[in-house]
Amino acid sequence: MTAPSATAHESAAPASAIARFWRSSIGKHAVMAVTGLIMIAFLISHVLGNLQVFAGPLKINDYSAALRRLGPLLWLARAVLLVALILHVTAAYQLTRRKQVARPVDYAEREPQVSTIAARTIRWGGVLLLVFIVLHLLHFTFGTIHPAFDHKDVYGNIVVAFQSWWVALLYLLAMVGLGLHLYHGTWSSIRTLGISRPSPDPLKRRVAAVLAWAIYLGFSLIPIAVFAGIVR
Repeated sequence: MTAPSATAHESAAPASAIARFWRSSIGKHAVMAVTGLIMIAFLISHVLGNLQVFAGPLKINDYSAALRRLGPLLWLARAVLLVALILHVTAAYQLTRRKQVARPVDYAEREPQVSTIAARTIRWGGVLLLVFIVLHLLHFTFGTIHPAFDHKDVYGNIVVAFQSWWVALLYLLAMVGLGLHLYHGTWSSIRTLGISRPSPDPLKRRVAAVLAWAIYLGFSLIPIAVFAGIVR
């Protein structure tokens, strides 16, 4: 019987290290932090692109056409984003289950901890955002549930959609959830990766607050402007 080759051992070692890293709670938190930052970067670029609706149909439609001309690069970016989302959701679910198994019954008395609404609603908010992402893709990317979808007319798609009060309201409520999720998620990610030092005042999260407010307002202004007749 021949002994395993050195090459086999070398290839198995990195795979085993990655598996151990993923199985650990620290690894899952790190994966959530990195994938969260990837999605934050996407949101920043996405909101900047969407805000071009205020420059008129030609501007945002040209921007959309330029993205489509990227071809394979666009699909590569979408693939990276999809993988990041799957890993983020999977790690979050597994960490939640791990905590539930470790402490299935909550303590009768617990020391009060400093937390925010964003922190206390992070899990349910994440689930609702996942549902919203699916609806958003069906609405504006694939056009499955859009009443008059035209993949070449992004401006028209936006105007038609947000002229309906309930669609505008749904998006505004979703943006509240997104803002809360971003506020806690951004702060948690930079703390997990060691980018930010522990603060004596854990409620002061200036970078997270500015980013969450900027993205929330950027996305929210669009349905408000369309419904108010400013963009038409």
